[in-house]
Amino acid sequence: MHGLINRAIQSFVCATYGRQCWLQATQAAGLDFVEFEAMLIYEAEVSDRVLEVLCTELNRRKSEFLEDLGTYLVSHRNMEDLRRLLRFGGVTYVEFLHSLDDLSDRVRLAVSDLTLPDLELQEHSSAEYQLYCSPGLPGFSSVMTGVLRAMADDYGALVVLSNEERRNGSELISITLIESAFAEGRHFELGARKS
Repeated sequence: MHGLINRAIQSFVCATYGRQCWLQATQAAGLDFVEFEAMLIYEAEVSDRVLEVLCTELNRRKSEFLEDLGTYLVSHRNMEDLRRLLRFGGVTYVEFLHSLDDLSDRVRLAVSDLTLPDLELQEHSSAEYQLYCSPGLPGFSSVMTGVLRAMADDYGALVVLSNEERRNGSELISITLIESAFAEGRHFELGARKS
């Protein structure tokens, strides 16, 4: 698994539960290191072991933990660059949803050896959508659910999200847009700020 993914988990745990929690998890998982290097590739088994230990120690279901990770990736000040990448998808939440089809390609432009599962959005009405997450990265749909929830807050939209069973190997997220302008969204500027 790509080091950036492992590093994101590490950052999330340290920011949310504290560095001591992270150190205990790496020790319990039998790692001979405590810091993931962002540009290295790790065996998937190493990442799985750390996640299992964290979920056990924190008494959290893996899907809940990963959804919180997705929320962190968008909403925490440490992750502003990722938020910016996602906000380039559109001015509204609906435009953002439609941009998800090319998210894996946009990520590869930024980090050429980071491959995320493909996403496919299906619009059933102006308020009902389904997002199919291709297989390839276990738990990715849970992370995306957290990302979708945090991005809805970012845009000021009110949505209801639910993960559903797999269909043809893909995981499915149902998205119901209750109101696109429910609250004031977070400030976002397309251009970079001058220091």
